[in-house]
Amino acid sequence: MKTVTALWFRGLVRFHPGRLIATSLGIAVAVSLLASLGQFLAGAQATMTQRAAAGVAVDWQVEVQPGADLRQVADLAASTAGVRSALPVSFGTTSGFTVAAGGSTQETGPGKVLGLPPDYRQRFGGEIRTLAGVDAGVLIAQQTAANLHVRPGDTVSIGRAGLPPAEVRIDGVVDLPQADSLFQKVGAPTGSQPVAPPDNVLLLGQTQWDTVFGPLAGSRPDLVTTQLHLALDRALPTSPDNAFTSVLGAAHNFEARAAGAALVGDNLGAALDAARGDAAYARILFLFLGLPAAVLAALLTAEVTAAGTQRRRTDQALLRSRGASGAQVLRLAAVEAAATGVVGSALGLGIAALIGIVAFGSARFGASGAETVAWTGGAAAAGLVIAVLTVVVPAALDWRHATIAASRVHREARRGPLWLRFGLDFVLLGVAVLLLLLAGANQYQLVLAPEGVPSISVSYWAFAAPALLWTGGVLFAWRLAYGVLGPGKRAVAWGLRPLAGELASTVAASMSRRRRPLARSIVLLAVAVAFAISTAVFNSTYEAQAEVDAKLTNGADVAVTESPGTVVPAAQAQRIGAVAGVRSVEPVQHRFAYVGADLQDLYGVRPATIAGVTALQDSYFSGGTARELMDTLAKAPDSILVSAETVKDFQLHPGDQITLRLPDSRTGQQAAVSFHYAGIVSEFPTAPKDSFFVANADYVAQRTGSDAVGAFLVDSGGQDTAGVAQRVRDLVGPTAAVTDISTTRAKVGSSLTAVGLSGLTRVELSFALVLAAGAGGLVLALALNERRRSFAVARALGARRRHVLAFIGGEVSVVAVGGAVAGVALGWVLAEMLASVLTGVFDPPPVALSVPWIYLMGMAVVIVAALAVASALITRLAGRDAVSAFREI
Repeated sequence: MKTVTALWFRGLVRFHPGRLIATSLGIAVAVSLLASLGQFLAGAQATMTQRAAAGVAVDWQVEVQPGADLRQVADLAASTAGVRSALPVSFGTTSGFTVAAGGSTQETGPGKVLGLPPDYRQRFGGEIRTLAGVDAGVLIAQQTAANLHVRPGDTVSIGRAGLPPAEVRIDGVVDLPQADSLFQKVGAPTGSQPVAPPDNVLLLGQTQWDTVFGPLAGSRPDLVTTQLHLALDRALPTSPDNAFTSVLGAAHNFEARAAGAALVGDNLGAALDAARGDAAYARILFLFLGLPAAVLAALLTAEVTAAGTQRRRTDQALLRSRGASGAQVLRLAAVEAAATGVVGSALGLGIAALIGIVAFGSARFGASGAETVAWTGGAAAAGLVIAVLTVVVPAALDWRHATIAASRVHREARRGPLWLRFGLDFVLLGVAVLLLLLAGANQYQLVLAPEGVPSISVSYWAFAAPALLWTGGVLFAWRLAYGVLGPGKRAVAWGLRPLAGELASTVAASMSRRRRPLARSIVLLAVAVAFAISTAVFNSTYEAQAEVDAKLTNGADVAVTESPGTVVPAAQAQRIGAVAGVRSVEPVQHRFAYVGADLQDLYGVRPATIAGVTALQDSYFSGGTARELMDTLAKAPDSILVSAETVKDFQLHPGDQITLRLPDSRTGQQAAVSFHYAGIVSEFPTAPKDSFFVANADYVAQRTGSDAVGAFLVDSGGQDTAGVAQRVRDLVGPTAAVTDISTTRAKVGSSLTAVGLSGLTRVELSFALVLAAGAGGLVLALALNERRRSFAVARALGARRRHVLAFIGGEVSVVAVGGAVAGVALGWVLAEMLASVLTGVFDPPPVALSVPWIYLMGMAVVIVAALAVASALITRLAGRDAVSAFREI
């Protein structure tokens, strides 16, 4: 049998190399897709972990409890595995800072004074950023410097409860990028309201701090605390979930060993806690967007293999007639499956490695060695399974259910499949729509990651609607193709008349007899087109919304945010507008207004020009479009936009008068200012996500006597935003915070935005083009190639070249038009459903889908080119003389 097997395989290689190559290529596409996406998913999650950890300056803030011994807690930290360094930091509470200069006195409310070891900035450099002066000595926070109007060289008095003030000389002005975590309430219950960082902060060297606050520690120990700031070795698991669990467990273990002497503020765990939600969404997107591609690749391989099914049956019937047993026939089929599976898997893994090197700089896509082995091994196994399912299983079914004579004759089934008669496609589509409506009505969350809880939950039930839509849509497309090619063959003949002429009816009748394989080709092309469209539209929409989110947070390309307490007139916009690279500047007022007993943010804007520098989407507003409501503010200056929560709390109706209490610069008191409720605002550039107001800046300035600006939104045309920000920063000095959209995008954009989806897009859309070309050209070419005998018989009976071309052109046209129409319809519906189901991925939700027309036009060109190449190849083979054709077949 070994000799027969070797001869059989040699014959396959010699006489049917195209069949082996095509099947191997189909398997290679499936394997490379699975290996690429799987390794990328693993690498992306590892990158999410790294990015989350990199943004943390102090991993743990260990607060020594009252009565505990600092030395013992420090020794415990030094003996803890994974702790790289630990430094003590002292916190003192001051009654306020005072500056007397130029005949006037500036005072602040209570604040914090930190005592830092000499090497603190070398160990924890991300905690402090120098804006002016030197890096060491007495450092004052930017907002505090603005409140006191001080700069390096000025003297500040530190208020001490029950003690005389202590005077210090300012050496530098600094920014505290991680003030929220630095001044956190260590040990606060999970989910509790975070404590806002103090407005007034001063940093001293530890020795100087001991001099200033040492006496206070004896009389008022409640105003003095000590923390140990710890840096961990960051040897974390690659998955954010596992890394979070590991860090959280280590923190709990430290607190348990401290036996009440210390509490841990787990900053690293908090960062990983946020990243694990992104990791869950990455896995979901892999399933939503990657799994259909893998299934499509498998279907493409099955269709490629099915193109040679009849010839394979004929060969096996010959073996059976010569006495071959079922085991022997299956063994020969297994040889073909093993050859194509091994070659296809090896080729696919090589392609995946090449993609990783070219697109990501690593053959492993950033995944670890174990993850690479797991994903490549799984992809190779999937390739072998595809080969077995498409070659061995059909052979086994033929052996059990078909006689030798039946295997030699090709007969098309006259009746449609069972699912078609029972309307399974309609059932699946109906259930998909029902599930989507129920999910939307219940306001479900796809990913639920409770803060501080080690495990997260994913509503995999949400996969049901898209999965059912995919399946039902494919079956419905098959129903349409099968019906058009059967009972609708007259319409097909009419459509083919310009191409086939008097042979249109004959060509339509021929396609009607072969409607099953043609319907499969149409559906396969439709699925490829639908996958490419749905993936491209979803990814394009996501990228557009990520940009909207960044602009919503930053306000514009560059934003200049003035420190609270400073009074900057709107005329400052002219100075900023003169900076190189600035196209326009928009001043935005930021005030605090009382509505009843509730204090809310109020933003005063110039409604005629605000939309020129920032993005105002209609989804931000209710009661009118963005443009309509801005026009209302311009025409009726006393109009005001209110949050939905405030509208509900105060039972407002359009046109109702609402009175706010705003600070009046002329009297220094709160002044009542009347407005008329004109609409609802839920989002606005630079505004918080909770309650706030938007009003006409000129009206606010008129009624309060001040046009002081809270922020300047700078439009640079999207060019050189970092450079423009630096030039503006040099102009305004350290009293204002200047941010650019690139930096903000990296901060507010999730790890998924910056890592996951961008890479997933490049991989998937590239494969989508390959799959579309394969579905459009390769499958059709193989199907037509199997009909060379029919074309040769027609030539022998006197058919001319144009007659054969009519048959080929007719089939190509029907497959192209049918596949394109069904694919576009299914792809658009799928894109809409994905955007609806994956609402949690978008922030804010999109108003409309974003269509990448260039990519879609490129896909159309690729499909047309593939069909043209397939047509030209088969036309050339069919045009040869009949005798030569019969010798080769």
